[in-house]
Order: sequence, then structure tokens, then C-alpha cells
Amino acid sequence: MADSAWHEVKDLRTGGALFEEAKYKWEEPGRMHGAFHIKGKLRDNGLKDGHNIYLLVRVHGYEWNRFNGAQKKTIRIDKIVYDGATRYTNSADVRVCQDRGSLRPDNCSPTKRFKRP
Repeated sequence: MADSAWHEVKDLRTGGALFEEAKYKWEEPGRMHGAFHIKGKLRDNGLKDGHNIYLLVRVHGYEWNRFNGAQKKTIRIDKIVYDGATRYTNSADVRVCQDRGSLRPDNCSPTKRFKRP
């Protein structure tokens, strides 16, 4: 059941935000809660727009976990997301977004779904 190898993810992008060089893996059930583990570079591509960026990750359809980026910068993301009520995580969703403030809706990439093999 365990597939603890790293898998590459095609870049996630939306206007002003990019999650690149991304990889994910499923942790084993007895290790790190059988979590979904994702890492990559979160890049602000809209250098003149004044907006921040963030990565959203959720497991089993629960609430999104938000990992903020930095304006006009690229930061490394290395996050582990899991559901503490289960022995292992079997599904995860990921998307990258641009925070456009309170007056306009945020701009997000299509959601990428991952399922444990």
C-alpha cells in the first residue's frame, strides 16, 4: 500500500502565482500520520500587481490549509498535511492562488486532485 516515492507535479499556475518544481509523496501509515507531503517553489509572478500569493492544500475534502507566499519573491514550500482521525490520508487537493484583496475574489488555479495508489 505504501508508495513513499516522490512524484513530480506539473506546474500549477494562475495570474500572478506559480507553484513550480513541485513534488509529492504519500507517507506510510505508521509515519507522519500517513500524510500527503508536498514541496516545491511558490513564485509571485505578478511583480507589479501588489498582491500576495498562497498555496492551498486539503485532505479528504476537509478545510483548506493555506500556506502563504511572499510578494515579489519565490519561497520554498515543504508541507505535510493529514487527517488526524485516520491512519493514513488517501486523497488530497492542491491549488495555487493570488490574493487580490477584500474587494475582488482571489484568482486560483484549477484544483489538482491526488489519490493514494
